[in-house]
Amino acid sequence: MQNSCVLLRSGNLSFEQLAVPDLTPNQVLVRMAKVGLCGSDLSLVYKGQMADLTLPVTSVIGVGHESSGVIAKCGSAVKHLKPGDRVTIEPGNSCRNCDLCLSNKYNLCDKSSFHNNGALYPGMLAHYYTSTADLCFKLPDNVSEEEGALIEPLAVAVHACRQANVELGLPVLICGAGPIGLLCLLTAKAMGATNILVTDIKDNRLKVAKIMGADHTLLVKGSDPKSLAKKVVEVMGCMPNVTLECSGVQSSVTTGIYATKSGGILMLVGIGGTDMTLPITHAAVREISIKGVYRYLNCYPIAIDMIAKGLINVKPLITHRFKLNEFQKAFDMFHTGEDGAIKCIISCE
Repeated sequence: MQNSCVLLRSGNLSFEQLAVPDLTPNQVLVRMAKVGLCGSDLSLVYKGQMADLTLPVTSVIGVGHESSGVIAKCGSAVKHLKPGDRVTIEPGNSCRNCDLCLSNKYNLCDKSSFHNNGALYPGMLAHYYTSTADLCFKLPDNVSEEEGALIEPLAVAVHACRQANVELGLPVLICGAGPIGLLCLLTAKAMGATNILVTDIKDNRLKVAKIMGADHTLLVKGSDPKSLAKKVVEVMGCMPNVTLECSGVQSSVTTGIYATKSGGILMLVGIGGTDMTLPITHAAVREISIKGVYRYLNCYPIAIDMIAKGLINVKPLITHRFKLNEFQKAFDMFHTGEDGAIKCIISCE
């Protein structure tokens, strides 16, 4: 069987045909339905970099990891899935044997592969994708395939809010109103936060944040971190106990340090530059806990359940839809933010 897939080859996107590999006993073949574009996809395509990983210029890598699909075929040992099941796929495959995996920190596994092995093999932006079966989670009947494609970024938000101990009545600052920031907003509200301020440099994204339930929004373009921190406190009426930094920008992280309440938590959710100069002494003497977030940990079932039970509505994030053969147009629009693009979904049928 041949598979049409989008590959990043030597820094350029291409649409190619590859043979679908034979299934191992514990794998399934998924006919892809919907795939969402992520900021990390943009970083790979336009910078050849994701987090602190820089790809060789000659590398060939599949793209796409926010997905839903339908089981087409199951390996001989797969019992919990069958052809026709609608699923969403967790893209990180850990080794399952190291100390981190065995202590239930599989998201930190040093040997983990993320939706591909770096070889000539597709990511999820394809007609078909081969996955380890236990990384596929069934979608309830009332969860659409588009919503299923947003489970992955929602799982990031769930993990971030759990790590930050977001709870009933807690004041929360969210820096960045991109998809992850907006999903953190929805998750924090669902977990009981009642005084939430969202900041961004784009007014159209702040309007979406307001529609999605932000108590306050603040346009921050051109503001210095100390002045902005004072403005945050003025608007919220208090210092936030938790800051969810979703932009990955140094100035925004700095604002988070100055704005967060003494003894509070600053979560680094967004991944930006690998090196930053920050007022660490200011954080230390005020006992601000600076914590990182890497992907998710047992969060897929929770994210699915939150959507299925109506606790979270992710549909307003989806601003643009494309067909698989329009992948370049989708990437370009998402990259430039043209026409107010927030979340672009590609249909792979």
